[in-house]
Amino acid sequence: MRTMRARLRRRSVLAAPALLAGPASAQAAAVDLLLVLAVDASGSIDEDEFALQREGIAEAVQHPAVLSAIRSKPRGAIGIAMVEWGSPGGAETVVDWTRVADASSAEAAATALREAPRSRQSFNAIGDALVLAGALLDAAPWRAAERTVDVSGDGPDMRSLVPAPAARDALVARGVVVNGLAIEASSNWRDGRLATRFERDVIGGPGAFVMRAEDRRDFARAMRAKLIREIAGSPSTFG
Repeated sequence: MRTMRARLRRRSVLAAPALLAGPASAQAAAVDLLLVLAVDASGSIDEDEFALQREGIAEAVQHPAVLSAIRSKPRGAIGIAMVEWGSPGGAETVVDWTRVADASSAEAAATALREAPRSRQSFNAIGDALVLAGALLDAAPWRAAERTVDVSGDGPDMRSLVPAPAARDALVARGVVVNGLAIEASSNWRDGRLATRFERDVIGGPGAFVMRAEDRRDFARAMRAKLIREIAGSPSTFG
């Protein structure tokens, strides 16, 4: 039942994001950054590797350096949501928007990130994950001057219904920054080859970057460094 609800929520977000924006009072609130974590859950990720990814993300969100970066911003708060991708047209929201402002809220977010059921995914469809991430940003309950999509994975875009470059370009045109974390666990994509594909097809926007993780055990370090850079990279101001 929970999986069915998640799929229905995903489809409704894709179909009508404007209807999910929430009341005006909620939209009036603000955070410094809205961040969608788009995480690889495709068939190349076994259960042990999946657990390492989830734990790495949860650890990063709670890390003192990340919390310090959040506190350094004008509003001292960010919004985080997590999407899993893989199957063409099958990207799913597994953790909806949660506000992180201090150790307590970071702990709650980390618990949600660890415990969310794994979605069913197959081939690499990064472009479709970017489409869903854009709809999530539209539906966020808070305003933010900075909006970022953080794509992590161990392979390039392959079978998206909306190719990753097109989905990326649409986000960048709306002022969204797309960054990448290339997990070079596969011999086919080592030595910077995956990072090069991410640079070409995935990332975009002012200051966009790709960070490399040598393998999944290096994921937590890379994710932590990436979050610090994304959160503290530039001041949040509203015009």
